[in-house]
Amino acid sequence: MSTLERLKVIAHGLAIQFGPSCEVLIHDLQGDLDTSLVYIENGTITNRHVGDGPSHVVLDVLNYDDGSEGRFGYLTKTKAGRILKSSTMYIRDDNGNIEYLLGINQDITEFVMMHRSLESLIGIGQAETGTVEKITTSVSELLDDLLLEAERLVGKPGPLMNKVERLKAISYLNEKGAFLISKSSEKIAEYFNISKFTLYSDLNTVKEES
Repeated sequence: MSTLERLKVIAHGLAIQFGPSCEVLIHDLQGDLDTSLVYIENGTITNRHVGDGPSHVVLDVLNYDDGSEGRFGYLTKTKAGRILKSSTMYIRDDNGNIEYLLGINQDITEFVMMHRSLESLIGIGQAETGTVEKITTSVSELLDDLLLEAERLVGKPGPLMNKVERLKAISYLNEKGAFLISKSSEKIAEYFNISKFTLYSDLNTVKEES
């Protein structure tokens, strides 16, 4: 049995063990990178299929191999706003070269939302926790921080918010001056997965209600 076939057996077992919220995949780094994805189960989580190309993680590995066994327990986010806990294992040949990547992406969106809900119930004020505001070094970083704060305020990622929740987030962004940042509307609309027309309509609604 080849290395790839052994990996497929392991991947299938992991997918069965952790269920439909866990995507398991294999990238083959020995052939055409444009079609490096050679095996996937529960691909609906990231909307990927066999024959698709590499992810950012794959490109990072190709650009810099640190000699480790892989990357474990890092967070990623899908285009639809789902939050994943991910691990990528490097499968090497006898010479130490990476032949395959075995990836696991566990959808933890509901757990994150539940955690944030619990935080809102048991949390204490900023002054009591000693939390300090982050100092940003660019307007892009500042906007990213504001979007993250809005997400925490509502308790779910932008694309998963209903209109009432989205208006709450947009109201917060408006209060914090996010729309004063040059070209911020494009990034904000992309974050909520809505058109700029819908964003401006929501912003007008927020301003009229304030």
